[in-house]
Amino acid sequence: MIDKREIMNFSRELGLAPNVIEKDYILGWLLAGIARHPGLSSSWIFKGGTCLKKCFFETYRFSEDLDFTITDPDQLNSEFLTKAFTEIAEWIYETAGIEIPKELIRFDVYQNPHGGTSVEGRISFRGPMQRERDLTRVRLDLTADEVLVLEPVMRKVHHPYTDNPAGGIEVRCYSFEEVFAEKIRALKERLRPRDLYDVIHLYRHDNLKPDRQVVMETLHDKCEFKGIAVPTVQDFIDHAGRDELQAEWGNMLGHQLPALPPFAQFWNELAAVFKWL
Repeated sequence: MIDKREIMNFSRELGLAPNVIEKDYILGWLLAGIARHPGLSSSWIFKGGTCLKKCFFETYRFSEDLDFTITDPDQLNSEFLTKAFTEIAEWIYETAGIEIPKELIRFDVYQNPHGGTSVEGRISFRGPMQRERDLTRVRLDLTADEVLVLEPVMRKVHHPYTDNPAGGIEVRCYSFEEVFAEKIRALKERLRPRDLYDVIHLYRHDNLKPDRQVVMETLHDKCEFKGIAVPTVQDFIDHAGRDELQAEWGNMLGHQLPALPPFAQFWNELAAVFKWL
């Protein structure tokens, strides 16, 4: 395990709170544990904002949760998950010295709004900041109630810390086009600041050369699976939640970025995204 000084150095360099850096560090080791676990490595597909930060963009908003689509629905079982993460916790402690108390590993199974089964996990840890009480937690959001349109890809995990394992960390995750389509679909369904930020950021990174037709076809399949219409720019122009979205922009993103960009800059660029699509 790295020491507190390394966390503080990254904190000063990046202009972010030490607890944000520490959690990013822990996420890397949790991903390493999941990737090497024989019961999880092939059936857990990493996705969401943390996937973008850890697998696609080194410079990006720092995220706090781990989101996965699970291809084996039988694994959405609290007993199975608790056992698997107890094993992962033991490996992480032996390999990196990070303590994940077994009694604080928790998975709650629930029925999501679409009638499928989802799981929310809570993993507490004692990391480089060496808190004795009120341990920081990582949340895991797991669902099998999601359509995988494109073949998952293997990506290196960005883990810029001095204890990066030899050979690095690799995880199975959504392809770039699938993440893009998923974020557009999510923006229509819930209109949250992080989804708007992600959609615009993905659009701006044309250096990754996403296939526009593949993004659009994937978006169509995802919206059909959810029973919603494919979004258009007019859906957002007329959206009643715009004011609330703007009000929450700083609250939800301010701690994840060294400098928060103006909301209007991102909102006004949505038209360009849909024109491109």
